[in-house]
Amino acid sequence: MTTARATVESLLRARQLDMTLTTARPWVVEPEDRVAATGVTDSDDRLGGGLRRGHLSEIVGPRSTGRTAVVCRMFAAATARGEVVALVDTCDRFDPTAAREAGLDLSRLLWIRERGDAARALKGLNLVLQAGGFGVVAFDLADVPPMAIRRFPYTTWMRLSRVIEGSQTAVVLLGAGRTARSPGGVSVSLEACAGRGRWSGATDRARFLSALDIRPRIVAAQ
Repeated sequence: MTTARATVESLLRARQLDMTLTTARPWVVEPEDRVAATGVTDSDDRLGGGLRRGHLSEIVGPRSTGRTAVVCRMFAAATARGEVVALVDTCDRFDPTAAREAGLDLSRLLWIRERGDAARALKGLNLVLQAGGFGVVAFDLADVPPMAIRRFPYTTWMRLSRVIEGSQTAVVLLGAGRTARSPGGVSVSLEACAGRGRWSGATDRARFLSALDIRPRIVAAQ
């Protein structure tokens, strides 16, 4: 099995298809200008400063675990550095008011709105990445049915990785579950900590859930 795997990897590298391999390169800390901070201190510390530019990463988790909040913080940090960011909003869920309150400079945001057509949204993403010049690009697939995502051509994620390879763009997929990442990318899995919600209100009958404590788990290529 080891020999067969080595042979396949060698063939992929010979045909410059090794970006499909999670073993293409070891995980090392990148220079500050080659990462995009997530704005979440704990995650950035573990990632060596943030998500790698020129790579495809993903932020996944169930609804209400803070996927969009993390991306808004990434966008806010990027626009504060003077970068332009883009969001391909497949199901038109983005709230610009909340994003502005999180510190995002909306004048530096390209917002592509779709009404659930994942194939059209993917075409929009391709155009954005081919145009280049964006610091962070997010592709929101969180509310897209898994079957629609599985209809994407099987070469989709490899092609996207090739487009951004070596660029200053960090691409982030948002989803309910893991979908794809490039070898230098990571999967940040957000999980709500059981029994660790924060409540407001003086009495049991007037209590409101104000926040959930979320635990990020990072899966990186080894």
